[in-house]
Amino acid sequence: YSGYLAMILPVCLYQWLTKRGEILCSDRNDGRRWEKVMDKAGTMVTGGVMLLILCVLPAGMSRSAWLAAGVSCLCVYAWHMDWTDKFRLLWQQQRQRVVMVVVGGFCVLLLAGYLLFVLKPDSARGRLFMWKITCRAIAEKPLTGYGIHNFAAAYGNAQETYFAAGDYEPWEERVAGSPEYAFNEYLQAAVELGIPLAVCLLVVVVLCLYRGVRKGRYGICGAILSLMIFSFSSYPLQLPVFIVTFGLLVACLSGADRWQWLGVAVLVGIIGGFRLKNDLQVEQACREWMNARVLYNAGAYQSAEKEYGRLYPLLRDRASFLFEYGHGLHKQQQFSKSNRILKEALLRSCDPMILNVIGKNYQQMGDCLSAEDWFIRSTHRLPGRIYPYYLLAKLYAEPGFRQPDKFEKMKRMVLTKEPKVHSTAIRQMREEIKKIQLIFVHIKKDK
Repeated sequence: YSGYLAMILPVCLYQWLTKRGEILCSDRNDGRRWEKVMDKAGTMVTGGVMLLILCVLPAGMSRSAWLAAGVSCLCVYAWHMDWTDKFRLLWQQQRQRVVMVVVGGFCVLLLAGYLLFVLKPDSARGRLFMWKITCRAIAEKPLTGYGIHNFAAAYGNAQETYFAAGDYEPWEERVAGSPEYAFNEYLQAAVELGIPLAVCLLVVVVLCLYRGVRKGRYGICGAILSLMIFSFSSYPLQLPVFIVTFGLLVACLSGADRWQWLGVAVLVGIIGGFRLKNDLQVEQACREWMNARVLYNAGAYQSAEKEYGRLYPLLRDRASFLFEYGHGLHKQQQFSKSNRILKEALLRSCDPMILNVIGKNYQQMGDCLSAEDWFIRSTHRLPGRIYPYYLLAKLYAEPGFRQPDKFEKMKRMVLTKEPKVHSTAIRQMREEIKKIQLIFVHIKKDK
């Protein structure tokens, strides 16, 4: 929401500057009294909208939106006031003063960047770590990419490989997560589409922006610039409203006439009509899924499974649906079918809980070696989580797979690892591991 407001703000600013300039430059006795009244009303409306946006943006606590709004509005003001020629003239007359101002401005930017970082340091470190892992995923397939909607799976595998190597900083383990998006549209495009196609799309947008500036469409160019800056540390283009707005802004730069706009409207209507039927089916399926989730959360897995199985053809591309379906099958001891569904979920999500449930399925089927592999993968994907170490400790305590040395190592991890948030579940896991340890002690004494 903050990003959308930051995109609208430069449009309002340009409209306000333009209307205000027209009012100041107009002759009071030129007989255009009605037009003056309308210009004043438009200036008041755009000014009021700007004030409302400026009231909401700080409360949103989105540093990306603040940066996007600030830079885009500064550019709009500079374009409107024609700062390029003024700067060129000032550079010729007072070069030393210009250098001092530029250096001072750069220092102010550094200070502002530092203050934005310390405002929410772990959030900033989390973004930096996500970009680092995303770049490692890009390096695996730089030309072709992994395909649209395959970011999560690519990211999860890259993060798993990174932590498995063991060469990482403690803060990286603390801030690591299982994101659905890269929080950087440029990196996400490179992951899904490959570097060449992502660069081509970026060049097209930059050329449109350059053309818009040359035509004097500064408000629209400011909105596009704001979206581009916001996209550097967020995921706006994963939401349909931003895609539609961005498409309309780019279309406005083309200078199309009313017949071209009518053609675009007809084309959009036809495409929307073809998609409407499928979207209505998916929407209805989601409503039924919410009803089935009530049964799932209540533990009525058998009744829930029938609903999940019926909705599976329409919702098989949603990771959370697949996880619930697979976990419900696990609870009903349908382990093979559960693994098939959960491995589909792995293609759409990087959540380590999927790995944990797959490992538990293999453990219940008696395949302890496979279970061990999946639990270890989970510890590598998110090493800050205690639960997979707990599962490994229980696995190494199984009578048919007993491994005291490995159990001792996992026991230390469960008992000494500092969790992000202390909870009742962690306390219960630690108490159970202590009980299992006592059983090992008695076995040793008996021997």
